[in-house]
Amino acid sequence: MADPLLLSIDQGTTSSRAILFAKDGRSVFTAQREFTQHFPDQGWVEHDPEEIWQTTLEVCREAVDAAAQAGQSIAAAGITNQRETTVIWDKHTGKPIHHAIVWQDRRTSAYCQELKQSGYEATFTAKTGLLLDPYFSATKIRWLLDNVSGARAAAEKGDLLFGTMDSFLLWRFTKGAVHATDATNASRTLAFNIHTRDWDDELLSILDIPRSLLPQVKDSSGYFGTIDSELLPGNLEICGIAGDQQAATFGQVCLEPGTIKSTYGTGCFVLLNTGNEAVTSNNKLLTTIGYQLNDQPTYAIEGSIFVAGAAVQWLRDGLGLIKDARETEAMAEELNSNHGVYVVPAFTGLGAPYWNPEARGAIFGLTRDTGVKELTRATLESVAFQTYDLFKAMSEDGVTPTRVRVDGGMVQNNWLCQFLANILNIPVQRPVQIETTALGAAYLAGLHCGVYEGPEDLASNWQLDREFTPSIDAEQRDRMLSAWQKAVAGVQHQTQT
Repeated sequence: MADPLLLSIDQGTTSSRAILFAKDGRSVFTAQREFTQHFPDQGWVEHDPEEIWQTTLEVCREAVDAAAQAGQSIAAAGITNQRETTVIWDKHTGKPIHHAIVWQDRRTSAYCQELKQSGYEATFTAKTGLLLDPYFSATKIRWLLDNVSGARAAAEKGDLLFGTMDSFLLWRFTKGAVHATDATNASRTLAFNIHTRDWDDELLSILDIPRSLLPQVKDSSGYFGTIDSELLPGNLEICGIAGDQQAATFGQVCLEPGTIKSTYGTGCFVLLNTGNEAVTSNNKLLTTIGYQLNDQPTYAIEGSIFVAGAAVQWLRDGLGLIKDARETEAMAEELNSNHGVYVVPAFTGLGAPYWNPEARGAIFGLTRDTGVKELTRATLESVAFQTYDLFKAMSEDGVTPTRVRVDGGMVQNNWLCQFLANILNIPVQRPVQIETTALGAAYLAGLHCGVYEGPEDLASNWQLDREFTPSIDAEQRDRMLSAWQKAVAGVQHQTQT
């Protein structure tokens, strides 16, 4: 009898996916649906929660059907999700009061500045490990309460619920029986104290957010609820939840202090495991909960880049320069240099270590012979340059990585992985299974339901596909990084004029 499968529900920024994993970490089935990106104003990004729910339900039904047709059982389900994206819904009808405000959204920039000018940032950082930036959920909650007609009054009466996307899906899958999240998602809201591991009354008071809106916070691995059999057959239990970047850390088996991974999806996120110590960065990196097992948190330092794969999507959908992301590898390889072209993809501001929500994207070094290949290569290079900025900040905090594990859709591009190794000047390790975000959710579910006895069972599942080692000299590297820094400075200067 084959081992039961694990269902990973991977609700991302641009698509919803359901992936079935075998015990050894192999993916045996994937279903995926893209959904609409809404841009109602400059710097605003929204999703329709109902569309996300429908796409998620559709892919899950496909996965459950595929398992049934193969005669295999599913032991449990795990959820991983785009973090910080904020949805508020009516707890009686289940209807969202507004589109979800996406993590990339910048509309609360002025409010964050007000909080900074009032001297609150040190308080928020000390308690949450985060900075006052529109990236995080709490200022989005405040905006919805203040700008959707009747929302604040309904919230004060206890009629509304807030959730990141994991919480919203859990509520829907259980038909309103469970309003909960896990510690990793809670730690990204700007309202959760990562030291006491509870919603913080002082911060809620500053933000004017009623506590009744907020979900119960649980371990990342544990029983969350049972999916209603009218939605999916089999009384499937949800036994793991983690935000996408923390799930990827778990999927990469970065479970020892000092281990580090970098995920390349819509954005790029570098997480460094710091064990049971919540390390504070002096260089504007974030302190966050990496995962929580048996009521014990494991902390991490994180660097967040808002635009990575989204820049390639822009080349495809915004400019129409490519038809498929897979074209970019050959296009970059055909050039012997970047021809002096640098793209700073600050479409929704600059993340770590700059934290400038007002910055906007720019292209530098254009000449008459600049074409599609040059723009494509510069776009790929920007991902590596931004990653270097994060690693430099970590180094200045006293942590100098000697290698990095990478994952996400972009790392299928061999040229990008090699360029990343060249710029970081350390080996870049790509695993066989690059869908580590979804795999991490499956691992968390599998730990609780008994598929795995403990985290130590996961290490043998990690297998190296290829290691990329640096192949350029220091002078060439420094020349490119110097030009990149000038380009970033130019983008920063735009916001001051």
